[in-house]
Amino acid sequence: MSAPVATIDHLGEHAGKTVTLRGWLHHKSSKGKLHFLQLRDGSGFVQCVVFQMTVTPEFFEAVGKLGQESSLILEGEVVADARAPGGYEIQVKGGQVLQQVDGFPITPKEHGPDFLLSQRHLWLRSKRQWALLRIRDAVITALRGFFDQRGFVCMDSPMFTPSACEGTSTLFEVGYFERKAYLTQSGQLYAEASAMAFGKVYCFGPTFRAEKSKTRRHLTEFWMLEPEMAFATLDDVLELAEDMLVHTAREVLARRKVELGILERDLSKLEAIQKPFARITYDQAAAILKEHPESTFKYGDDLGAPDETILSLLHDRPLMITHYPAAVKAFYMKREPGSDKVKCVDVIGPEGVGELIGGSQREDDLELLLHRIREEKLPEEAYQWYLDLRRFGSVPHGGFGLGLERTVAWLAGVEHVREAIPFPRTMYRMEP
Repeated sequence: MSAPVATIDHLGEHAGKTVTLRGWLHHKSSKGKLHFLQLRDGSGFVQCVVFQMTVTPEFFEAVGKLGQESSLILEGEVVADARAPGGYEIQVKGGQVLQQVDGFPITPKEHGPDFLLSQRHLWLRSKRQWALLRIRDAVITALRGFFDQRGFVCMDSPMFTPSACEGTSTLFEVGYFERKAYLTQSGQLYAEASAMAFGKVYCFGPTFRAEKSKTRRHLTEFWMLEPEMAFATLDDVLELAEDMLVHTAREVLARRKVELGILERDLSKLEAIQKPFARITYDQAAAILKEHPESTFKYGDDLGAPDETILSLLHDRPLMITHYPAAVKAFYMKREPGSDKVKCVDVIGPEGVGELIGGSQREDDLELLLHRIREEKLPEEAYQWYLDLRRFGSVPHGGFGLGLERTVAWLAGVEHVREAIPFPRTMYRMEP
């Protein structure tokens, strides 16, 4: 074929011209001397009209036999059509069938989630999953761009660790030659070391939690973005988190309107993600929950999913809750002087999506940090390198962790985080 190869997302650049498209048949309908093909190529979807009088008899007959997900190459003219998705359709002049497919397992009928997850390698081709994972891509791009603009350096943390970051009960233990090792729960401790060398850093990668949870908010493997800043207070952490979420929502709105439309996302929900976010303390949150008729919250406990939902539904944008009791937070969080509270924040997403961000100012005093490690009965020897950060040039510093899949699910308006990652890992699923 002599026509230039184009992609569906850039058809507008070729209006009135003949192009070559390469892709897969998403849907087909026929009416007399016409075949209507919905072609997908990974960048989008477009209708391609095959008229019997403008192609060879052999090609017209071959197209008539094609099943869902058959692969083919088409050559045709790009025609503007306001009624068509994307504003263009293809008037086909010819083409080539690469593979005729019959009996694709995922049909337009309803399928249960277990079946679809077992067919995840094929389910990715559906419009909904295509839209969701392109939104995920836009979120990742927005996050990296945000930190690049602010002078942060990406410093990835290791996946194998000798010790816990978020408590020992959710560690995946693995053999590491003659030793035991653990899959990382968080890159934070190593990001703190990087921040002492580079000032402002972030790590971004998979993290692992062996939580025996089957809720819509949990995966055993998920991605987390974790910035860390030297010479930073809790207020700096709050400001950074707020600016980051506003920037990310704005970028997704700008770049993924087609995909949000496929998901029927209410765009007004994303347009509302503007500064300032409401900020309340744990004590204030507890007071609200005490008055709520459906709450079973007890003061001194960590906030559970129902509590977060109650609080989030009071706001049209993320809610920042600060100063939790030290007893329910990690050992490395800095305490408020003369208080049992720590300088921390949880950012709760709107619409009942739960915690998006957890962060804090870190404990920068060697003796206080050592006391917390001993209090938690953590293996002191494993944290000697971490304590060195307080022995040699300790400064106030802080950061947070953002759960990528929860953020994607929130922005896309989907209920379960398992759809916000290409190949989800849960308590009961490790395939495909």
